[in-house]
Amino acid sequence: MDTTNPIARLIKPRSVAVIGASADPGKTAGRPVAYLRKHGFAGAIYPVNPKADAIGDLKCYPDIASLPETPDVAIVLLGAERAHVAVRELSARGCAAAIVLASGYTETGEDGARRQKQLMEAAGRMRILGPNTIGLVNLTDAIVLSATGALEMDEFPVGGIGVVSQSGGILGSLLSRAAARGIGLSTLISTSNEVDLELADFIDHLADDPGTRVIALYIETVRHPARFRAACLKAARAGKPVVAFKIGRSEAGAKAAVSHTGAMAGADRMYDALFEQVGVIRARSFSDLLDVPAALATGRRLHGRRVAILTSTGGAGTLVSDDLGVAGFDTPAPDAATADALRALQTGSEAVLDRNPIDVTLAGLRPDLLRGAIRALLASPGYDALVIIVGSSSLAQPELMAGAIQDCLPETDKPVIAYVSPHAPEVGALLTRHGVPAFAAAESCTAALDGMLRVSRFVATSDTLPASDTATTAALPASWQGSLDEAQAKQLFSRFGVPCAAERIVATPAEAEAAARELGGRVVLKILSSQITHKSDVGGVAVGLTPQTVGERLQQMTGDVLARAGVRPERFLVQEMVGGGTELILGMHRDGLGTAVMLGMGGVTAELFKDTTMRLLPTTGGLSRADALAMARELRTWPLLDGFRGRPKADVEALVDAIVAFSNMAAQLGERLVEAEINPVFVLPQGQGVRAADGVAVLA
Repeated sequence: MDTTNPIARLIKPRSVAVIGASADPGKTAGRPVAYLRKHGFAGAIYPVNPKADAIGDLKCYPDIASLPETPDVAIVLLGAERAHVAVRELSARGCAAAIVLASGYTETGEDGARRQKQLMEAAGRMRILGPNTIGLVNLTDAIVLSATGALEMDEFPVGGIGVVSQSGGILGSLLSRAAARGIGLSTLISTSNEVDLELADFIDHLADDPGTRVIALYIETVRHPARFRAACLKAARAGKPVVAFKIGRSEAGAKAAVSHTGAMAGADRMYDALFEQVGVIRARSFSDLLDVPAALATGRRLHGRRVAILTSTGGAGTLVSDDLGVAGFDTPAPDAATADALRALQTGSEAVLDRNPIDVTLAGLRPDLLRGAIRALLASPGYDALVIIVGSSSLAQPELMAGAIQDCLPETDKPVIAYVSPHAPEVGALLTRHGVPAFAAAESCTAALDGMLRVSRFVATSDTLPASDTATTAALPASWQGSLDEAQAKQLFSRFGVPCAAERIVATPAEAEAAARELGGRVVLKILSSQITHKSDVGGVAVGLTPQTVGERLQQMTGDVLARAGVRPERFLVQEMVGGGTELILGMHRDGLGTAVMLGMGGVTAELFKDTTMRLLPTTGGLSRADALAMARELRTWPLLDGFRGRPKADVEALVDAIVAFSNMAAQLGERLVEAEINPVFVLPQGQGVRAADGVAVLA
């Protein structure tokens, strides 16, 4: 252990002081000492309580000053009104870290926020876990620094999954659920209010921890996005997948998260973008937070979507096959060689070998038959993974079945998971302990395989890109403040390299006619106003006009807008009419997580279809070309860009250039750019480029 690293000393202390310890193990204040002893802590334990001489056979000290040595870690069991006093004394003695269990801090309002600030000031250089935490559990080294009632259990499977939770109660829930299912954990940490140590600190630590292979997170909010990104990328480079369950997907959930942690959460779609970019697998259900890590902890790699399903019960196999199909996995029939190998194991009309699920009728549980079928399917070049259906016939001798499966595992690195069809949690736990993650729901099988596929395809890249020098903020006109009109917005976009449609500013019918002749062909007429964003809603847009019709239409538009909006437009835009392209929307959004660039189906249907994707800007610079291309490919609209049903292929290279340019603008302008959106940006046929046809920008 690195004795100079306070987080390492917190996780693996040699000595622990328990401030406010009770001699009654039935009380919360009595649990930490009782649990430390029960679960085999080999270091020194120093209870502190002025009202007791001893707790069991341990000497009890009247105060922190009386301790015989400086402890590595202290568990502070005092209330919020007194905890800071103990923290100050511990810091003065050189304690590495304190775990503060008390509630009554930022989650309770202004008075609590004041107490939390007082606590942090008292800590000085000492690190703090909490407050409002349940503590931590280091199963790898048999060190429990927690008061969670889940520690009443006698034994816990030790394994490679590290857990970091911003909820203390959830930590206890995951600990007990994992134990019941035979899932081995390494370290569990409850960060809660995160006055000091937070998610990123422990992701960073677990990325270096030899006992941890997968990191599971229960997230209410990410307080320090840049640190979180860096820690997750570090874990990815270390080959340690991160799986996160983020609450706050609904408005009610977001409010609950705020009330619990006292911190605002970012927009949920921003979290999706953040997780996608740093390789975090998002658990879609709470059960996924154990299911997916259990599969990833095997260390097996999934390189494709072809899954073999081995079953002796048709209905359960169909459940799994159907759910895999919905998620885009393939369940192809065995190739001829694989079918022959299976047929050689079992003759007779019972064998169903021309389809998948593959029913070899494992009646009576013949281990030799099971081994042979597993080996044949894992050896097949036509399959990337195997799901074994455990039916009721397997319950009589589950050890034989588990052993037969385990015997085949060393022969391949393909994923092997099990679906336990009957309600038999003990069988699922047995299989999991034997290295075969077992699930009680077909959806869990799909989630596990999907997580494994995502991990195998993620490549951790740099979180910093060089900033473009296309334009500088200093070069912008001083008058550009607040909501820009459309012409100014597009001038801004052009400065950063986004191509815009040709246009002229006019005020009279005669000027409009002259502009239309200059631009040639048909044109678009729009009102030019910084106050009216949705011009078409008030009759402020007309398309397909000619030099002969544009002047009369300008006069009519003046009256229409005045009647509908109560504003007489003084200026107009005459713009070249762009046609023959695909309409997209390109915009940006900023919140506590950072700045994101959004791409989606554009035009008047943008809000209706909501076909969008997002990327958060890296720490410095804009998006890479690879990110921009990936965004385009993620859209349901992508086939329209890629030559759908004989349609000309779009100029995707020019679209990528525009996305990168727009992202560089957002990166360079930073907080000065409050809002920006291009809708539509026309993506023309290959070789003809893109055109921004309308735009909104707000500058601080």
